[in-house]
Amino acid sequence: MKVVVQVKLMPQAEQAGALSVTLHTVNEAANWVSAVAFEHGVPREYELRKHTYGELRSRGLGAQAAQHIIKKTRDAYTTLRANIRAGNLGKPGSKRRTLAESKPITFRPEAAQPYDDRCLSWQYDAQTVSIWTTSGRIKNVRFACSSDAFKTLRDHRQGESDLIERDGVFYLLATCDVPEAEQYEPDHFIGVDLGIANIATTSTGHKSAGRGLNRHRKRQLDLRRKLQAKGTKSAKRLLKKRNRREQRHAKNQNHIIAKTIVTEAERTSAGISLEELRGIRQRVRLRKPQRVALHSWAFAQLADFIVYKARRAGVPVVFVDPAYTSQQCCECGHIDKKNRASQARFTCRNCGVVAHADRNASHNIARKGVAVWTAGRESRVPATP
Repeated sequence: MKVVVQVKLMPQAEQAGALSVTLHTVNEAANWVSAVAFEHGVPREYELRKHTYGELRSRGLGAQAAQHIIKKTRDAYTTLRANIRAGNLGKPGSKRRTLAESKPITFRPEAAQPYDDRCLSWQYDAQTVSIWTTSGRIKNVRFACSSDAFKTLRDHRQGESDLIERDGVFYLLATCDVPEAEQYEPDHFIGVDLGIANIATTSTGHKSAGRGLNRHRKRQLDLRRKLQAKGTKSAKRLLKKRNRREQRHAKNQNHIIAKTIVTEAERTSAGISLEELRGIRQRVRLRKPQRVALHSWAFAQLADFIVYKARRAGVPVVFVDPAYTSQQCCECGHIDKKNRASQARFTCRNCGVVAHADRNASHNIARKGVAVWTAGRESRVPATP
């Protein structure tokens, strides 16, 4: 299982200058390669290398750096095409899709640059790295990370690492190949209902309220509006300083929720059943205030956190169809829109059971998880001759 570990570099002043110049140089070169690729109809990587490798070398870039720049550019176009095929940039002829297809891909001056083991070496005992720059190789660049991240890095690092710069701070994103735990046979399934008012509600009674996170996001939104309306240099500096703070806060909350759910499932030898919420933004129709909350919510991120933490712990995870889980009674199975009396209240029109709406939905998701797991297990059993 691939896991990305982020470490913070703590270079000296001269080292920081060399790293900054390197990132600006390689991304400027990547923009040139991107223009060449766009002009030639985005050829395959080997053909693109024939058009650009010599020029990159003549600019003073190392052989490995030139190869990585070409590969990075080609991968960016591959990702763009995948997003277009998936409809993530809108329908053919839409403004967003037309804009993406009409000009070359551009890279920010601080965009990530991949490094392999020939350009980057790690000294774990000294907690330093040696890294290639356009000014030559610099050694003894200190890095810092948590103890768990350091252990993962030291034991399982494999493949490339990306150098990035965020607000003047340098980071290395190292790819680690962590072995998965052996998956056990679950005794039952815990259903997880994801929502806005309650981020995650489980069929075992755990509920992660989203009220605090919603208040935090509303404060951040109001502050951004005030600073943007002000438009002064100090306001712009403050906006830049607060950039990504909301994302980090939500990401941390998702990590905590995911860890709680996976730990409970592991402790009780249970599996986890999640709703398949891919494409929810295209499916639902909401009023404008509700769209703001929906489109800023990290549905996929929380699900991804649960999945990767579960894989490391050996906890089975299944995805189920979310259709009617909020309208169906978990006791008698009756489906009716009117069963959902309010956002929080569920009242069955058939059997009269009254329950919290999210708790009722989580029980339906758990039941569907059992059905999906059983069907999958039966499909793997060879037919009797």
